[in-house]
Amino acid sequence: MAKKNIPGQDRLIGTVVPVGALRSSKSAGVGEFLDLVSFADLCVDMGIKLIQILPVNDTGDQSSSYFALTAFALHPLYIRLSALEEAAPFSGEIDALREKFDAASRFPYNQVLKAKMELLQKIYRANIDNIKKNAGLIAWIEANPWVKAYAVYRRIKTANEERSWKEWEQYREVSAEDITALWNDPALKGEHFFWAWLQQALDRQFSQAAQAIRGKGIMLQGDIPILMNEDSCDVWSNPGIFHGDLSAGVPPDMYSPTGQNWGFPIYNWEAQERDNYSWWRARLKAAEKYYDAYRIDHVLGFFRIWASSRADNSSMLGRYIPYVPVTRQELEELEFDAERIRWFSVPHVPTGEVWDGIRNNHSGSCPEEEIAAEAAQVFDRALNRIAGEELWLFKENIQGEKDISALGLSSAAETALLSAWYNRLFIEYEEGNFFPVWYYHDSRAYASLSETEREGMEELLLEHSTVSEAIWEKEGSKLLSVLSESSSMLPCAEDLGAVPECVPLVLSRLHILGLRVIRWFRSWDKKDQPYIPFEEYPELSVCATSVHDSSTLREWWDTEADQEYFAGFIGVPSLPKVYNPGTAKIILKNAAAAASRFRVFQIQDLLHLSQKWYARDPAQERINVPGTVNDFNWTYRLPASIDEIRKDTDLLQSVRELAEVKPEKGK
Repeated sequence: MAKKNIPGQDRLIGTVVPVGALRSSKSAGVGEFLDLVSFADLCVDMGIKLIQILPVNDTGDQSSSYFALTAFALHPLYIRLSALEEAAPFSGEIDALREKFDAASRFPYNQVLKAKMELLQKIYRANIDNIKKNAGLIAWIEANPWVKAYAVYRRIKTANEERSWKEWEQYREVSAEDITALWNDPALKGEHFFWAWLQQALDRQFSQAAQAIRGKGIMLQGDIPILMNEDSCDVWSNPGIFHGDLSAGVPPDMYSPTGQNWGFPIYNWEAQERDNYSWWRARLKAAEKYYDAYRIDHVLGFFRIWASSRADNSSMLGRYIPYVPVTRQELEELEFDAERIRWFSVPHVPTGEVWDGIRNNHSGSCPEEEIAAEAAQVFDRALNRIAGEELWLFKENIQGEKDISALGLSSAAETALLSAWYNRLFIEYEEGNFFPVWYYHDSRAYASLSETEREGMEELLLEHSTVSEAIWEKEGSKLLSVLSESSSMLPCAEDLGAVPECVPLVLSRLHILGLRVIRWFRSWDKKDQPYIPFEEYPELSVCATSVHDSSTLREWWDTEADQEYFAGFIGVPSLPKVYNPGTAKIILKNAAAAASRFRVFQIQDLLHLSQKWYARDPAQERINVPGTVNDFNWTYRLPASIDEIRKDTDLLQSVRELAEVKPEKGK
């Protein structure tokens, strides 16, 4: 496929900004696609050659960019009402909407969305007869066939008060023929065409913005989440290409001790391969209408995905897919009999551990009679005693964390019971197939192994890990090759987390840029965990000072960083303790000198080069705080309009200086 005439091979400075964060005199309460044009003008003034945005697909009433209702439809939030040709008679209402929300420091997601959707419906109803027979719209629908299933899904979801399709009374399961019949129903045409008309308008405005950006010599980079929301048109209408019984996430780490369970189904890659990955190819074809490059979110998932049971809330008992399982036969060859294998894979709970767990999980002192009462509930509701022993097994009806939470126990008792549930060496996810639990070293089963048994077990697990990694390399190479050959866009990978050795090898072979976030790009296995020197960053990489799920550079410096150690790393021991434009300039200039092809900074990190744009509380400048659900996340806005920021000539000059920094050649 022919590549676009873009500077994808050039060394450049870029910035990351959510579309919703943009402010202009024309946008109504939230940033809109057409605001990207004036933002590109700001970038030209700054010497920035790449604009990276977060996902912009329709997420319904979820503010998170990563909870899309579809991989294809754009978010109605980002439409410019005043640019609709049918909207002229409604200019007063559009102005009122703008005035109502414009002053907010962060945009009220659901309020703005509700107001826009109500006005869009009003505009549509006033023009419905002309819209339904519009030849341009009809041609657009035929050129974008995904919109038919999306419109049907959105109509039914609206009728069901936005509930998940799994809670609908009708149409929980549909065929392609069912969707076609619903789309063709004359009585429903008006409702379906609303969604198609809206998507055509969004496509027109986003395409206009993308073309203008490209005309200014700037790359536009999109963000394509690897996974789909369970409550999405894609999972509803194409269930065969997903495994809905498993939930994707990541294993435990220092930041999330119980891991992350995202609730997204994992892909059925075998089914996708049978139709030559048509869904993914169509997804990329839709994206490349706008983007010159794209960020592959959680690229590790193309190699192997961490999957948990739908019965669990956390991912403590997840497993990698694919993975070569430890078999019962292999355990028997290590001379473990059926009773020992059961001991490894089925939680055995000592009586005293229940009491101690409840006692230790109470925030303060607790009377023994209260502890006894809570323990009695645990034994009665959750456990069966092994005859003649002070050991208990979980009742058969308990299959996961959700079942434990449903028992109605006290918080202390539930925590103690969950701890017991996790306490095992293996999970037997299929009859005779085992996967080592993430914290298996801490299990009582592992502690019971003799030294010889432990050596044999570790040798077996290492062998399986090695064989599995070879499979991961093959899987990742195959799937990422499909992506690379399916699009003219330049692929960039988000490869954070516990990265297997095969990942950077495959990315390098396929010329996919990896991500290097300075605060996390360290030699974690060495003493003091030193930062990797900027001159050692791979050329095929993106150097970043922060990401949308982290604190900004300013907040990191003020509240999280080992300032003395980092100051020594960049060779400026006198770096100010309180973040200011001088601190920002020094750190950003060092980052700009990284050997990475792209050095891409969140817009907040660049704005800190000028004292004018500092929020009183740096935490208010974050985009998202992982693990929290509230009205704050995903609603960041620029501190001023784009036009006002363009007047800050000192800021523009400081950013231009970053663009002129030469790469480090070694100190």
